[in-house]
Amino acid sequence: MVEFFTTTNLGIVLLTLGQILLLILPLLGALAFLMYADRKVWAAVQMRRGPNVVGPFGLLQSFADLLKYVFKEIVVPAGADKTVFFLAPMISFVLALIAWAVIPFNDGWVLADINVAILYVFAISSLEVYGVIMGGWASNSKYPFLGSLRSAAQMISYEVSIGLIIIGVIISTGSMNFGDIVNAQDGNAGLFNWYWVAHFPMLFLFFISALAETNRPPFDLPEAESELVAGYQVEYSSTPFLLFMIGELTAVVLMCALVTLLFLGGWLSPIPGLPDGVIWMILKMVFCFFIFAMVKAITPRYRYDQLMRLGWKVFLPMSLAWVVIVAFLAKYEVLGGFWARWTIGG
Repeated sequence: MVEFFTTTNLGIVLLTLGQILLLILPLLGALAFLMYADRKVWAAVQMRRGPNVVGPFGLLQSFADLLKYVFKEIVVPAGADKTVFFLAPMISFVLALIAWAVIPFNDGWVLADINVAILYVFAISSLEVYGVIMGGWASNSKYPFLGSLRSAAQMISYEVSIGLIIIGVIISTGSMNFGDIVNAQDGNAGLFNWYWVAHFPMLFLFFISALAETNRPPFDLPEAESELVAGYQVEYSSTPFLLFMIGELTAVVLMCALVTLLFLGGWLSPIPGLPDGVIWMILKMVFCFFIFAMVKAITPRYRYDQLMRLGWKVFLPMSLAWVVIVAFLAKYEVLGGFWARWTIGG
């Protein structure tokens, strides 16, 4: 039986499909409960009750919303390019999911363990902007088109700083494989050996850039209702709108996974002596998502000029300077190679 799945073409295809489903189905199920938790956090901050009707404590509210969108009528504007109109949400949804192929949840628990995993994720996240632009343009309306242009400019601006921050982590590790990055953070000091200490300033820059990259408040300018009538997806309804929203939420959770892997030690235990494992990875991702939700609940929205100024005049110079600083610290092995884990084998 084992040889069938490892030596025959049909077996390899079935094994690959099984692995994909084993990753995607729990992820999509988790998204429903993360959205529920997101809404509960907003409600608690604003002294509201939040979802509490469908299912025990409102736990099935996300599934009720899913059914509502699925059974709604799909309305297409008369002048829309129908092919591009329906292709745009599919692109956003599919690209958000395939980025998870290289995300490990434990040592060896990854669909594709490739040496350039960071480049893969960065390439996929760069392509997601096309779904936004196509959705705004295909709607044949000036408001979605303006919203898509603003979203594209915002996403591209903050991808630059995210890329430079990741370069600093790559310099410290000497590898673009997520498993190697996590293993480089292992040590007797527990959580103080993780990269949140070595790259402390960049943790905040990365988190804020992730908010802007995923259009989360206070940087949800493409969806500023008072300015653009809900942005690039305003002409979408039913399932296409649902695909846009699932893709956006999946990108948020992906950013939580990247923060966990790059700065918080991935699946490593924070306390020496406790076993490492997937539970630590999940707990850290949930903590990052909670911070995402709190930021949305308590921060006011930025103006667009403030958003762009922050990205190009603050984050870009700071992240570029940090790359130079880390390169210097790694080259001369300051503090016994604290920034040069490739020289001490993690």
